[in-house]
Amino acid sequence: MIARIDHLVVAAPSLTEGVAWCEKTLGITPGPGGEHPLMGTHNRLFRIATVNFPRAYFEIIAINPDKPEPVPARAGRWFDLDDAALHRRIQKDGPQLAHFVVNVPDVVAATSTLAAQGIARGGAIKASRMTPRGLLQWQITVRDDGQRLFNGTLPTLIEWGDAHPVAGMGESGVTLQSLCVSHPDEDALRAAHQAIGLRDVTVKPGAPNIVAWLNTPLGPVKLESRGL
Repeated sequence: MIARIDHLVVAAPSLTEGVAWCEKTLGITPGPGGEHPLMGTHNRLFRIATVNFPRAYFEIIAINPDKPEPVPARAGRWFDLDDAALHRRIQKDGPQLAHFVVNVPDVVAATSTLAAQGIARGGAIKASRMTPRGLLQWQITVRDDGQRLFNGTLPTLIEWGDAHPVAGMGESGVTLQSLCVSHPDEDALRAAHQAIGLRDVTVKPGAPNIVAWLNTPLGPVKLESRGL
């Protein structure tokens, strides 16, 4: 099994604030995204792919104020977006790197591999959205409570259908250079990454954190989750 970085997730209080943050922090206006009625969220996206991270993109996500309730109703939406601590943090400090997602060839097998280590990553749900290039379809692991696990340092798993969104994204001027995570339970986290074949992410001991280095029109930028 091989897992590769699919996308970084920045949680924002609103999509308008997320766009403004992106323009100020990364020096670009993010590209279009879409709505997710299944979770009551919407997003903006842009490409950050390189030779080392060939399908990587960046997602700014927020609860959709026009259609805020997931359909059907559920206990928690993805990426801990219903978590009170996350809400307080992004309301106080603004948009925040919160998580990352990895692409796997078989999401059911990868989930079972983590389950064998005692990690309930969540069942794979089917999702889709229409784009100008056609229908995007994917399966993604979402726990019923929406938790990310390991303070977001254990990735969500995604398996794409016939098309991947990066194919429809032009160059953004921003590229991912490295991704590093740290957590007090380093051994368990490292074992989980290794079990799904994730080699692109450095794992270190320490306080919970996700650190992404990006090259941008404003120069090198370091984003951190800082325990979120």
